[in-house]
Amino acid sequence: MTSADSQQPDAGARRHTGLMVLAWAWVGLPFAYGVYELVQKLAQLFAG
Repeated sequence: MTSADSQQPDAGARRHTGLMVLAWAWVGLPFAYGVYELVQKLAQLFAG
């Protein structure tokens, strides 16, 4: 094995990274939307 081979991620590592990105997006996007809605509601509550 050469040093160039050790720097290349294998297919399993790429798949694992892709699943992690998908999992974070699955949770993070609805959470971000909820925080956005919360800020909108708070602005309405205190402004008016």
